[in-house]
Amino acid sequence: MALTSVGRMVGLQKKASGIRNICILAHVDHGKTTLADCLISSNGIISSRLAGKLRYLDSREDEQVRGITMKSSAISLHFVKGDQEYLINLIDSPGHVDFSSEVSTAVRLCDGCIIVVDAVEGVCPQTQAVLRQAWLENIRPVLVINKIDRLIVELKLTPQEAYLHLKNILEQINAVTGTLFTSKVLEERAEKETENESVSDMSPGDQVYDWSTGLEDTDDSHLYFSPEHGNVVFASAIDGWGFGIEHFAKLYSQKIGIKPAVLLKTLWGDYYLNTKAKKIMKGDQSKGKKPLFVQLVLDNIWSLYEAVMKRDKEKIEKIVTSLGLRIGARESRHADPKVHLNAICSQWLPISDAVLSMVCNKIPSPLDITAERVEKLMCVGARTFDSLPPETQELKSAFMKCSSEGTAPVIVFVSKMFPVDAKALPQNKPRPLTQEEIAHRRELAKRRHAEKLAASQGKELSEKPPSENSPEVTGNAGDTKGEEQQLTGQGDSMTSKAVKQEADKEYFIAFARVFSGVVKRGQKIFVLGPKYDPAESLHKLSSQCSATDDLPAVPHMTCCTLENLYLLMGRELEDLEEVPAGNVLGDMPQLVRGMKLLNQADPCVQVLIQETGEHVLVTAGEVHLQRCLDDLKERFAKVQISVSAPIIPFRETITRPPKVDMVNEEIGKQQKVAVIHQTKEDQNKIPEGIQVDSDGLVTINTPNKQATLSVRAMPLPEEVTRLLEENSDLIRTMEQLNTSLNEDKKTHEINQKTLDRIKEFKQKLEKSLQGRKWRNAVDQIWSFGPRKCGPNILLHNFGGYKRSVWQCLGSSVKEVGKYRDFDNSIISGFQLATLSGPMCEEPLMGVCFTVEKWEISKAGDTLSNSRQDSGELDATEHQQNEDDTPASSCTDEGPGANEHQDRNQSGTNSPEKMSKHKGELLLADCYGPFSGQLIATMKEACRYALQAKPQRLMAAMYTCEIMATAEVLGRVYAVLSKREGRVLQEEMKEGTDVFIIKAVLPVAESFGFADEIRKRTSGLASPQLVFSHWEIISSDPFWVPTTEEEYLHFGEKADSENQARKYMNAVRKRKGLYVEEKIVEHAEKQRTLSRNK
Repeated sequence: MALTSVGRMVGLQKKASGIRNICILAHVDHGKTTLADCLISSNGIISSRLAGKLRYLDSREDEQVRGITMKSSAISLHFVKGDQEYLINLIDSPGHVDFSSEVSTAVRLCDGCIIVVDAVEGVCPQTQAVLRQAWLENIRPVLVINKIDRLIVELKLTPQEAYLHLKNILEQINAVTGTLFTSKVLEERAEKETENESVSDMSPGDQVYDWSTGLEDTDDSHLYFSPEHGNVVFASAIDGWGFGIEHFAKLYSQKIGIKPAVLLKTLWGDYYLNTKAKKIMKGDQSKGKKPLFVQLVLDNIWSLYEAVMKRDKEKIEKIVTSLGLRIGARESRHADPKVHLNAICSQWLPISDAVLSMVCNKIPSPLDITAERVEKLMCVGARTFDSLPPETQELKSAFMKCSSEGTAPVIVFVSKMFPVDAKALPQNKPRPLTQEEIAHRRELAKRRHAEKLAASQGKELSEKPPSENSPEVTGNAGDTKGEEQQLTGQGDSMTSKAVKQEADKEYFIAFARVFSGVVKRGQKIFVLGPKYDPAESLHKLSSQCSATDDLPAVPHMTCCTLENLYLLMGRELEDLEEVPAGNVLGDMPQLVRGMKLLNQADPCVQVLIQETGEHVLVTAGEVHLQRCLDDLKERFAKVQISVSAPIIPFRETITRPPKVDMVNEEIGKQQKVAVIHQTKEDQNKIPEGIQVDSDGLVTINTPNKQATLSVRAMPLPEEVTRLLEENSDLIRTMEQLNTSLNEDKKTHEINQKTLDRIKEFKQKLEKSLQGRKWRNAVDQIWSFGPRKCGPNILLHNFGGYKRSVWQCLGSSVKEVGKYRDFDNSIISGFQLATLSGPMCEEPLMGVCFTVEKWEISKAGDTLSNSRQDSGELDATEHQQNEDDTPASSCTDEGPGANEHQDRNQSGTNSPEKMSKHKGELLLADCYGPFSGQLIATMKEACRYALQAKPQRLMAAMYTCEIMATAEVLGRVYAVLSKREGRVLQEEMKEGTDVFIIKAVLPVAESFGFADEIRKRTSGLASPQLVFSHWEIISSDPFWVPTTEEEYLHFGEKADSENQARKYMNAVRKRKGLYVEEKIVEHAEKQRTLSRNK
């Protein structure tokens, strides 16, 4: 096909009904980029012979080296189907789990997706992940079952076996879709029941729960993949062929004489052809007949492969002639039979026609966007569409209309930013000269040459006789071309420095889609960041304001001018003047450097700066980390950087006391005595003034002795920790609502759905926290931590205090007692304690702290009252107090105010008593503000309470899925056991000799795991690592032998270092903390004096 011009593409952009925005999603190595190559070759952008080898959309060098896609790339394709022309904006996305964020950016811009599945490997973990992502984003999927050639060449299946295998894969994919559909229906039904319960007064005993209610009434037939629906294509992208059953239905309807509609319904399924009666009958398996799909489709493909692979020339010529194809002599004589096969198949069943026809038929245009998807795009975080201001909700109609009229509001969604070299921009590329410009330059060169020639001739005439001049003229006449090149070279050298400086620049292009209006170059628009909240910002702006006005500062909102607009064409960019609604485009804002560039280029990267000045990159996995480091060195910072070993996150927690010792014997009296002695030794290390009870209750005073705290630590049940992790966003929303209520703000209107979710969350907590020790625990929750939304809980269990986190539900009143001014200090101390634990300064997880006593002495209470009354003092009295007690004005709490209050309470105090009281307050205040003392004391109390319990380290765990053949199974197990892995499941994939091994592996042991397993198995095993959960490491990092059996087994020194201690010491070393270890200095190597012979 001829290359389509940019002008033609621009014309197609104006017809929204003919636009299809799609992305290709799949597991790693299932053939996404090869399929993309085949589709691109149909537009003449690359040669069809290079499809699958060039990997056109993998433009990065590391993508080509590793053979996997690492970033999303877009290209626009032109497709003609009958009289209708289509513009297909295609986005290729990565399949590796480390680059899941790139998949998210692609899905957000599209209306549909192509799910690619390997015909041999079937449904893999990432296949399920992308199906779920497509479902959640409400985009319509179509299916391509790829690599069917592997069933013929590698597995050597018969057509009948291949049909059953394909049928099984289709059922697996539909099972995933069915699970997603069922969960959605049941969730909607649960919401309706909740609404009905609030209205009806039916008693709980009268209700009968039927989980299937609602599923039968809902039509889900359009959700599933089925060849007769036209949303499945069978293909081999590497061999260039693919088909939907409608192709064969049209073909055989003429030969057999059966209507295409009938064949379309029966080509896939349990049907067979009765050749005598020329009828299609049902029940092929029961009667031992070949299914119609095998007889009419697969048999032909299998026979073609067999003929080409065996070099059966007669049979090949017969097939080519019957199909009416023209195969070149070069392909026919090629040594590789795959080349010959590709030439035949790509003409007979072109994959681009099959896939793009399916896309045009089944994927909706931008005009058909669903209301549910629009609402999801407009909401950020935990916000619901109903809670948005009315002005914002009105934009929904603009999304739905997708209008390109001048009056329509301009709405552009930016999914990510990606870097581009300055030399790759269209305006910086060398433009080919026109014929007029070439003629002009030639004339200019000739004129200058003639002037130079005339000047030299005039000079020579004065020095030499005329007879000697003619050879010189002839010689100079032949140098015209060289002179022209020299002039051009001089012109280029003048701008070389400027071009070089420009080429060193790195520009950022916004990967975006226009949902409404027309975007034009030079247009000024508002830019709303991901944290922009219309409820807080709209009241600051007038209803008639525009981006060109002088506007007040609004959080997370700015204005920018669209400098350049580009049509994304894979590795190339084409200039555009305007882009109407429904299209994907690129836009270039200003240049930013270094780490900011990396953070901007990859939405899944976090950049942190430590106190030491080191920059920390937080990435999704090992491959992702390597790509980010390469980008930083070669593209963004362009400097050599010193890189440390990867930093692995851990968590700290506590457990119940163990029932067996390290040699799996029940802990008896001897062990208890040893533990008591050990506890006494530990208590000697506790500073003076801190009391630790036998059951772990820690009592501690503030440095000024004005307040006493008693804190106990307990492990949370696993289901509670999991619940807190899953609802972190909801907890954060609760914190925002409570803050607004405390500050008497009304910016956060409490949505009913949010309240229902909070109530449901509270009920789940109450269900999980049952038993005597958890009585009334949920109502006593004071805070969550760290960062007020983590998996740890702070409870208050002392009298005279009522505040809790459930204020937004109206279940608590505002605290007005003596604790009101300092309760935030206790919470701050808890947040600091949970952010860095005592073992290795890592965050805590699954720990509950209970404040069982909080006493404030009379002097401390006076401090609180002084803060309460400080607002009522006028400026004159306050100044007078400061003048009377200049030495006492060192703290924020204002001791002068305390003295003023004491004088009011007892005016008969003698000067001696007054001076003594003043001295006591001065002594207390030299420790700093009382609120600061409470923060530090609470933090220390939590740490000591934690140390009074058995401490454990928690490791991040990967779920590891490995596909390996039987001969390398032992090597896979060896690598897993070496890296502390644990096998969960092993099963053989049906119809193959491939085993699927599911295991868990600590993240700390995962670096280099994939490379090692490939080396040990000679590339026959490939792992896929996905973060799964946090797991407690069973060994105690502080364990020492205490019983006789443990001494015998482990030795007195217990030299065999346990896993938890190894990880803990590694983290402590990295953070510069003290590590108890023996360092050998001035060691001498032992040697023999005599020489070995």
